[in-house]
Amino acid sequence: MVLIKLNIIVAFMLALSGVLIYRSHLMSTLLCLEGMMLSLFIFMAAMITHFHMFSISMMPLILLVFSACEAGVGLALLVSISNTYGNDQVQNLNLLQC
Repeated sequence: MVLIKLNIIVAFMLALSGVLIYRSHLMSTLLCLEGMMLSLFIFMAAMITHFHMFSISMMPLILLVFSACEAGVGLALLVSISNTYGNDQVQNLNLLQC
């Protein structure tokens, strides 16, 4: 179980470092966020089954639902930005402009 936890934590840290490093394109940031959510889902599911806490067994599914909603909103934002500006580069966005 220790190796599983270590692998999941490493996957989360790699996805977090991907968010911090690949900030130039919105699509790569969204993919790294999905990797973070997936590693959190696997970690929660593994901890619930390891400690036999089946009273909170719905928490990973709730996290997965929020992750799907976040992905849908992120992709809608990506399509809107790429239609408006022609690319998905974050540095070309001026968020303070009305």
